[in-house]
Amino acid sequence: MAANQRIAVGAVAAATVAASLAGCAAGTDGTRTGAPGPQKGAPAPRSAMRLIGDGSTAYTGPQPHLPRAERLKPGQKPPQFVVFSWDGAGEDSQQLFSHFRKVSKANHATMTYFLSGVYMLPEEKSDLYRPPQHSPGRSDIGFNDEQGIADTVRQLRLAWLEGNEIGTHFNGHFCGKNGGVGEWSVEEWKDEIAQAKQFVKTWRTNTGLTKAAPLPFDYDKELIGARTPCLEGQKNFMRAAGELGFRYDTSGVNNQLWPRKRMGLWDLSMQLVPFPGHTYEQLTMDYNFMVNQSGTQTQGDPGKYEFWGNQMRDGLLRGFHRAYDGNRAPLIIGNHFESWNGGTYMRAVEEVVQTVCNKPDVRCVSFRQLADWLDAQDPATLARLRSLGVGEPPKQGWASFLAGRPAPAPKGAPGAPVAR
Repeated sequence: MAANQRIAVGAVAAATVAASLAGCAAGTDGTRTGAPGPQKGAPAPRSAMRLIGDGSTAYTGPQPHLPRAERLKPGQKPPQFVVFSWDGAGEDSQQLFSHFRKVSKANHATMTYFLSGVYMLPEEKSDLYRPPQHSPGRSDIGFNDEQGIADTVRQLRLAWLEGNEIGTHFNGHFCGKNGGVGEWSVEEWKDEIAQAKQFVKTWRTNTGLTKAAPLPFDYDKELIGARTPCLEGQKNFMRAAGELGFRYDTSGVNNQLWPRKRMGLWDLSMQLVPFPGHTYEQLTMDYNFMVNQSGTQTQGDPGKYEFWGNQMRDGLLRGFHRAYDGNRAPLIIGNHFESWNGGTYMRAVEEVVQTVCNKPDVRCVSFRQLADWLDAQDPATLARLRSLGVGEPPKQGWASFLAGRPAPAPKGAPGAPVAR
C-alpha cells in the first residue's frame, strides 16, 4: 500500500531544522517483572455481542488485555514507556501488519495502528469518499480491493483483541498546497473524521462481505487519537478533535520531554533523537531516516541497506537509553508498513522492539494506554517530571524527587539513626 506523503523532518544543530519532504505510505497473555504485559482476559462471549449498524462493527465488551492505569506512589520511579505506531496500517502482500502483531506479542508489547479509512473502501465504491477541497473519489493513496479489505479486517480484529489500539490516519492523504490537509478548516477536518469512521463502520456493505465477522469494537468510542498526513494541519485538526472527544494527538515534533496537554489533548508527538554520525538530531520515524540517507529514492544503493538500518536502530536506541537512564520521558516512534531500502527499517524497528521491550521497568504500550496512565497521575507529579530536561535524571534521586521531601538516609550513613 504505497502512497506519497510529506513529513516534517527535524534536525538539531545550531538550531532545529524542520523541512517538509515528500514520501509516506501506505503481548502475550502472561506478565513479567518490569513490564505490564497485556492483562489476562478474553473477548466477551458471542451471546454478549451487539452488532452496530450493518454489522461491520460490534460491541463485544471491554477491550481484553488492557492494563489498568495506576498512579505512581510517592517516591516511585516512573516506568519507561515506549510507543510504536504505524501510519496507514493495512495488510497487503508484504504481510507486515500480521508480522508485527507477532513481534509485539513475542516481546510483551502493544502498539497503535493508525488505519487509513480508504483502505476499508473498495475501488469501485471510491465515489463514496468526498474529500474536503477535492472532487469525489479522489485519493492520493488510492483505495483497496475486496481481498485487501478482508485481510486488513482480520488483522484489525486480532490486533484489538490482543490489546492494541486502532487509531486513524484519515483518508485520502492530501499534502502540500492546493487542498492539502494543512489548508483544511475545523469543519473540513470534522467531515474527514466522520468519513474515516463511516468507511470502518460500513465495510461489509461496501464490499458485499455481509456474512464476514465484524470488527469487535465500537469505532465511535474506540477512536481517540490520530496522526495527520505529512504532520500538516495539526492546529485545526486538534480543534476539531477536541470537540469530537479525542484524547491525544501525535502530529508534531517534540524533544524527549514528559508530555503536556495542548488544546485539551495530550501532545504525544514523535521526538528528536541522536542521529549516529551526524551533529544534528533526527525525528523518530522510518521515513525521515530514509530521506536523510537516500533522499526520496525509496530503493537506494543496496550496498548501504545494512548500514542505513543499523543507523536508524542505533539512533532509536540512543534515544531510548537517554530517557531510560535520564528523565524517563516516554519514547514515541512512528513507522510505515513499507519495504523501503530493502526493508532495512522494518528490521531496525523489530530489533529495537526486541531490545527494549524486554528490559526491566519498560512498558511498550499503545497511545491509549499511555494517555490512560497520564490521566491517572497526580498533576503535581507530572509537573515535576516536566521540569526535567532531555536525558536529565533527578539530581537527588527519584525517591526524593517524587516524594516531595528528602528520602530517608540509609542505615549507617552519616546522620542516620543508629541501628538497634
